[in-house]
This record gives sequence, C-alpha cells and structure tokens, in this order.
Amino acid sequence: MTSPAFAGHPFGATVTQETLRELFGPLTLWEEKYRQLILLGKQLPALEDSLKAQAQEIAGCENRVWLGHALLPDGRLHFYGDSEGRIVRGLLAVLLTAIEGKRPQQLLAADPLALFDELGLRAQLSASRSQGLTALRDAVIQAARQAEA
Repeated sequence: MTSPAFAGHPFGATVTQETLRELFGPLTLWEEKYRQLILLGKQLPALEDSLKAQAQEIAGCENRVWLGHALLPDGRLHFYGDSEGRIVRGLLAVLLTAIEGKRPQQLLAADPLALFDELGLRAQLSASRSQGLTALRDAVIQAARQAEA
C-alpha cells in the first residue's frame, strides 16, 4: 500500500475510519478524546530528516508539522507526516486515516476534515490548532489537484 521510499504508518490500513469511530464514539469528555489523540500520535512513526525535507512544512500551525505525499503507480495517494506536538501528531494520525490510499478524485469530492466533525474533535480545538488543521486540509486538496493534473 505504501511506496518503499516513504515512511509507512498504520493509518488508513490497520487503523481505519471505523476503528476511530469505535474508539471515539463512547468518549464524551474532551479530556478522554485528548488522551486518545495522544495515544494515536504515538503510533505515528517519526519521519527521518530526509523525508521531512521532501515533505511540506505546514504554515499556520502551533507546532511544526510536515505533510508529504507520493502518487502510487495505481493512481492512489500515499500521505505521510510528522509533528513536534503530541496533540498535533494525534490530529495528523486522524487526518492520515481519512485520506490515506485515496484517489485524487475521492479527496476532492469530500472534505478531508469530515471525520474530525464526526468524531467530535474540531469543536474543542484552540484557534491555532483549528487554523493548522485547515492548513493541512488545504495541503491535501493541493496534493490531490496536483496528482490529478
């Protein structure tokens, strides 16, 4: 599913959108969701510096965050990323779950952040984290448009 040249991760393959729905569904307190985000972030492998250099550093985020992508031979996109912040790593893990392995047309047809709303994760985010999430969504859409061209 992933290109050997890029960092692999479990999001979108082992950790699916359904997995996240089951994980976050019973959680009602923001502190519980916060803890779960940190645990998800721990499952995201750190990117080597060479991959960070190839990835786009996303402006507008509270912590440094990188998002990279590669077009796979079958036309799907592989995304990878990293962040210095524990919560942001968790948010990135949710985003990767929503976008990994999709075709550009699929990414352009639906909001990459819809899963965040479904899981109740956007409402409690600080303004700077919300801004960073929007910047990540814009980077995903840009990557999809680039791959489609």
